[in-house]
Amino acid sequence: MIQIAIMGLGTVGTGVAKVVEENAEQIQHKLGEPLRVKTVLVRHLKDGPYRHLMTDDFQKIEADPEIRVVVETIGGVGAAYEYTKRALAAGKHVVTANKQLVAEKGCELLELAKAHDVSYLFEASVGGGIPVLHPLTQCMAANRIDEIYGILNGTTNYILTRMVRAGATFAEALAEAQAKGYAEADPTADVAGIDAGRKTCILADLAFGRQVDPEQVPMEGIAGLSLEDVKIARRAGYRVKLLGRALRLPEGGHTAYVAPHLISEENPISNVEDVFNAVMVRGNATGEVMFYGKGAGEMPTASACVADVMECLQASPRRQEIGWSDSTEGFQDPAELRTRHYFRIAGSLSDAAAAFGDVEVLSENGETAFLTDVISGQDAARLSGKLNVRACMRVLA
Repeated sequence: MIQIAIMGLGTVGTGVAKVVEENAEQIQHKLGEPLRVKTVLVRHLKDGPYRHLMTDDFQKIEADPEIRVVVETIGGVGAAYEYTKRALAAGKHVVTANKQLVAEKGCELLELAKAHDVSYLFEASVGGGIPVLHPLTQCMAANRIDEIYGILNGTTNYILTRMVRAGATFAEALAEAQAKGYAEADPTADVAGIDAGRKTCILADLAFGRQVDPEQVPMEGIAGLSLEDVKIARRAGYRVKLLGRALRLPEGGHTAYVAPHLISEENPISNVEDVFNAVMVRGNATGEVMFYGKGAGEMPTASACVADVMECLQASPRRQEIGWSDSTEGFQDPAELRTRHYFRIAGSLSDAAAAFGDVEVLSENGETAFLTDVISGQDAARLSGKLNVRACMRVLA
């Protein structure tokens, strides 16, 4: 009998307990012995189906030699960080879906796991139920990863889908997402691009082998998007998507950011709708490889957590090392990236041409929407300084 513990009994923690229970036969077949949740750490003891497993004392997990793996689903970097350190130091594998903790403290925790000959795994922190990190670090290990981009937040993708399909405003689509349980009462982390930004940092860490500090990564969300821009983009053969991007630069550096983009409808990622996510990885040998599926939710995320639990237990004594350097050297401001840009201005075509030269006009209806030639973000900001800009987005090449 293999014993594990769960820290936190919210949506994901409950899902982990369910997966272990409901898929017991399949899990036992693959591990060679039964897997059981022995202890669940909660802040407050409460009635429910797992009441007999609950404790509010972390030491009961830390000091229990029978518990081999701890699944952390607390979230944040407070108690989750302290308990994770203590669990690793006690010689226990730790699995997490906590994207903030991995983005901010992952390098340190991986080193601590290595020092104690255990594993720290976090597949569920980026794609939820979509396997991304394992293919990135194992299946594509022979590649130099040049770019990763994708739709990394299901809430914002649902909102944008409703703006396209139903002609809803951002506020209307957000209210609908909250009513369906896709968005929290406080949706800031989703709609401001913070959630996608943390996931982008983790992908960049693994792809480029260096720490990408979330504080250095610009994170722009969709709260400022207008239904008008979504309609203009669609008529011109584009879709508006919130993308996280991490790129290796020609001169050897790297960069990362989150922002709304116009994407050609010919790009398969433009057709990813509702709460689905997709991640595109471009390797120098494989070219582009896309991973697609539900990026969040109780059971998909729990499935990824339990898969990591099984990998910890099957590795001997621990899985092949993953990690990255704590150096932040080489990170460059994404404003230096050169792409086409979309603008909507309160002005005429002549105003646009005076600022940017040749432009591709998408709409003239009191305001002018257009695409520039390839320019840097810095130049886009500088050249638009004298215009009354209503909207600006990058265009994914």
